[in-house]
This record gives sequence, C-alpha cells and structure tokens, in this order.
Amino acid sequence: MEPPPEFLLHIELLSILKSFSPETLIEVVVMIVLLLLSGLISGSEVAFFSLEPKDISELEAEENKTNQQILDLLRFPKRLLATILIANNLVNVAIIILSTTIINNIFDFSNHLAIGFTIQVIAVTFLLLLFGEVIPKIYSNRNSKKITQLMAYPLIILRKAFLPLSLTLVRSTNFIGKRLHRKSDNISVDELSHALELTADEHSDEDEQKILKGIVKFGNTDVKQIMTARVDVFALDNSENFDTVLAQILDSGFSRIPVYNGNFDSIDGLLYVKDLLPHLDAQKDYEWQKLVRQPFFVPENKKIDDLLEEIQQKKIHLAIVVDEYGGTSGIVTLEDIIEEIVGDISDEFDDDNLTYSKLDEQNFIFEGKTSLNDFYRLLDIDGSHFENNKGDSDTLAGFVIEQEGHIPVKGESFDFLNFTFIVESADQRRISSIKVTINELKKDDTND
Repeated sequence: MEPPPEFLLHIELLSILKSFSPETLIEVVVMIVLLLLSGLISGSEVAFFSLEPKDISELEAEENKTNQQILDLLRFPKRLLATILIANNLVNVAIIILSTTIINNIFDFSNHLAIGFTIQVIAVTFLLLLFGEVIPKIYSNRNSKKITQLMAYPLIILRKAFLPLSLTLVRSTNFIGKRLHRKSDNISVDELSHALELTADEHSDEDEQKILKGIVKFGNTDVKQIMTARVDVFALDNSENFDTVLAQILDSGFSRIPVYNGNFDSIDGLLYVKDLLPHLDAQKDYEWQKLVRQPFFVPENKKIDDLLEEIQQKKIHLAIVVDEYGGTSGIVTLEDIIEEIVGDISDEFDDDNLTYSKLDEQNFIFEGKTSLNDFYRLLDIDGSHFENNKGDSDTLAGFVIEQEGHIPVKGESFDFLNFTFIVESADQRRISSIKVTINELKKDDTND
C-alpha cells in the first residue's frame, strides 16, 4: 500500500531541512533587529517629510533638545533624505545577505531550485516590504511627530557617519536637477489636478480642496473667461455734466468706472469715485473729466496669473479688456481674479440671485451671461468636457449656441453628458436665461 501524499510531502521537506545551530539562531535574531531598524528608518522618512506647518510651530514653541534636533535635521532636507536613503539601503542589503546565509544554513535547495527561489527571493522580499516599508510608513504617516522625536538623535548620528556619501548624493541630484529643470516645469494642469485628487481623503477640508483646485487651474485661465462683458459694464460718457455723473454714480454703487468718448470702444480712462469726494459741492459745469486716470488695457487671451502680477506691480484694481481689433470686450477686476481661487466674494452691492437660482438639487436657472467658470464652480463639477467642446464661447449662452449652431428659441432644449439645457428666455440676438437639469449619470458617460 502506497503512503498518502501528505506523508510524502513531509518526507520531502525533511530531506531539505538541515540542523538548526546556535549560530543560526543568533543570525535570525540579528535579522529581526535589522528588520526593525529598516522599518524605523523607512518610517522616519515619511514622518519627517509629512510634518505640517503647525507641527513645526509646536516644535519651535516647545524648546527642548529633541525638538531642536528635529528642526536642525529639517533645515537641510536634502541631506536628511540622502542620509535616510543611504542607511535604509545598507540595512536592506544586510538583511538580504543575512537571510540568504540563514536559509542556506537551514535548508539544502540543491535538488529543489524552485522551492529555494520561492523562499530566498519572494518570501524575503515580502517580509522586507511588509515589515520594513509598508507597515512602518503607514504608522509613521499617522504618528509623524512621535516618530520624529524617536528617530531624531539616531539620524543626527547617521548624518555625521554618512556625511561624505550624503553630500556626494545631494550634489549629484542638484546637478541632475538643474539639467532637468525645464522638463520639470512643464507639468500639465491635468497632472496637477490628478495629483490633487490622489492626495485628497475623507479628512480633507472641502473648502481647502476647492481653493487648491482653483490654484491649479489659475495659470490656465484666460482673461476672457472671467471678465465682465461690455453689455454688463457700467460706464460714463465724458460729455455728461457733473450733476448727471454724480447721480449715475450713486445709482451704480461702483468705485472705479470706465469713461468713454462717444462709444465704449473708445475708452479715455477710469474715474475713481474717491477722487470726486473733495468736489461734491462743485458747480454743475465742473470739469470732472480732468480727474480721469489713464486706463490699463489687456488682451482677451492674457493668462490671469500674468495679469495678477502686473496688477500688483501697477497697484491697480481694474483693467480694460480689448479684442484683437482693439475694440473693448469688457472689464476685469482684481476681485474677479481672486474669485477664481477662493470662490465668489459678495459685498453689499451684489445680488445673490443675479446669476442663478436653485429650484432643487437637480434643477437650476442660470442667466445666459453666466461664465462657464462660474457655472462649473456653482455646480461644483469638473468642466473638462465642457472646455473640450465649448469652441470660442466663454459663457453658458455661448456654449448653448455653439452646440446648437444657432440662437435657440424659447423652450428649445438639448442634452450634453448628463445635463439637459432648456432655453427659458431668448430673443433674436441673445439667450437671457437657461434652465439646467442634472440627470442621473449614464453608463456611457462614466467611461468618458
């Protein structure tokens, strides 16, 4: 009668098992210690570089030797990282060499190469990744301050021990970094947005995430996308008398007003209301035109990050937007630019229902002149599909006209992705208001 397969397997395992000597036991203990060191060093990398500004402020406030050591290490982050990487790699190499020695002392794989490969490579790699990388880094990410305090002094010692190697590594990376500097500057907005989504978790603040998304898209936004169109701009004719100008300014509520000569395409400058304050008691024929300041013109396709820099340098708050033919397209203010990052800023002159009204969770009424950027922000949606299909349009009405190929009449509707657009009010020249319904996402849409 043949013995069962389980018995044969035990016999096979016993045939490759050697005697377990005291020296091997010592080697196993040393390997466990090295695994612990590998985990601590790997965890310290995450711990030090995940400290938030508030954590560093707390370390600076609590003056003790350990905190000073942590701050000292953080003053040279590249050298710290180089020290951690060198130490971690040396420990890992020692683990691999020692594990090979231990396995060869315990087992004889000369006739069982497949089993030997599995244990020596796959099993050791798994242990090294699990206990030397994954678990320590997860723990350190949640307890960064505790790990930094534990590892501060050992890393100070290691930094001194590996100083020649770490300096060589840092200088090499600096040299390579300078060579690749231009390439690293060309990271796309989509890559930044994707990185932001990956770093967001359930504990992330929603407002902070919106601001970060606004910053990411900031440099890719044109002035035309955020400007106030000329049809909605309040402006003064320089031929008006002083009393009429005062009355119009009181009704408008604006503090900086474009002044034109004959028509809006011929802008003379800007009138600051504060410049009129010393002359409120002046006669009807007062020449208020001499108070008009020089205008600042910007093209429609100027990026708003460049515009913000110029506005800061010139210390102005309003610019006149012109098209390629020199005609006036509208105006853009510092508030418009900042709103692209922080969201809508309301003051006492803003009408909360000016651009849209919410009927319920799925239905909204928007004015046709609502910019697409505001539309994305108000509905909290990713506008990438709209941007790819908008053509030259920058407003919701322009998007509808672009998709339909004509100015729709009242009641006309069309679907785009999971949105239904219904024209609520329109004439032969423009769309005044649009109803937007958010439908349930279709399976085909989720794959776009």
